Amino acid sequence: MPNQTRGEPAGINLTCGMSGSHEFIFTLVPIVYAFNFVIGIIGNSMVVAVIYCYMKLKTVANIFVLNLAVSDLTFVITLPMWATFAAMGYHWPFGGFLCKTAAGLVMFNLYTSIFFLTALSIDRYLAIVHPVRSRRFRTVVYAHITCVMIWLFAFLLSVPIALTRDVHYIENSKTIVCGTLHPNDKDVKRLNNLLLCISLMKSLLGFLIPFVIIITCYCLIGRALLRVEHIQKSSCSRDDEVLHMLAAAVLAFFLCWAPHQVFHFMQMLTQLILADNCTILEIIDTAMPFTICIAYFNSCVNPIVYSFVGRNFRKNLLRLLRCSPGGVARPHPSITSKMSALSFRASEALSLTVKNSVSCDVK
Repeated sequence: MPNQTRGEPAGINLTCGMSGSHEFIFTLVPIVYAFNFVIGIIGNSMVVAVIYCYMKLKTVANIFVLNLAVSDLTFVITLPMWATFAAMGYHWPFGGFLCKTAAGLVMFNLYTSIFFLTALSIDRYLAIVHPVRSRRFRTVVYAHITCVMIWLFAFLLSVPIALTRDVHYIENSKTIVCGTLHPNDKDVKRLNNLLLCISLMKSLLGFLIPFVIIITCYCLIGRALLRVEHIQKSSCSRDDEVLHMLAAAVLAFFLCWAPHQVFHFMQMLTQLILADNCTILEIIDTAMPFTICIAYFNSCVNPIVYSFVGRNFRKNLLRLLRCSPGGVARPHPSITSKMSALSFRASEALSLTVKNSVSCDVK
């Protein structure tokens, strides 16, 4: 019978899944987490401060970017606990409540971050490809409503994660870990089905579906901009700059999350058909901490990709660092002004194309 002294959780003996504990993981992962924490806190805090103090919340894009920065900011706040967890050799010293809270908060901000990226992509598509027809939908009120819906939906998706996490005493390694619930003989099938549903939601709603939407939006944006470039060759360099920014956003999203999702899918397969294959579990357990580090790095990249590429943002950032008083700020060229100008140039060019084709038909 497992030992249970001074309120410790019931002991568990693991026959597989212990081989992913390596000393280099316990050293390297906390360093990477600390780097992500510092860069993420500084970068996203600057985004929030600059938008709030100088750029104001008068455009849909600024509202989404501000919420994205807040999401990434709260996402990295949990990193010190996970860094401590890894540095202590997968020993969780913070108790069951913080185990559930930290796990739920990480997943909560994972969903909000990805959903705001998707909302921003859809907004950019509407602003550039359908600037006139989408004007009545792209309002500040609708943007705030969308943000509230995203926060609530992400919260609902993260609740099962918190409920299925708890602390466990592992007798093999004599340590307490923060992990998924260990099933009893009576509820093993029900819990495994629940964990499988959570894994599927993470793969589909947390990566695949948003990624398909983002790719579709940016492909349609790129097609519209290329049509403008074909007609207005003088705007080629400016269009190329926007296309590069959009490509960087998609590339950052994919490169940061794809490795983790691949190994997460492999982990999901072990729940279904490879549960007794300890070799596969060793590969997954060893690689998973590093894929999580890469995924967390996306919260550091977002401020650079979506905000720091704008000259006006850098100018406002310098004003913030100099403690200059906030005034009536001009729109953000990298997200608002530049996109709006391209939107109307695109619509005018597309309209010109239609008129030319009509006149050719008449002739």
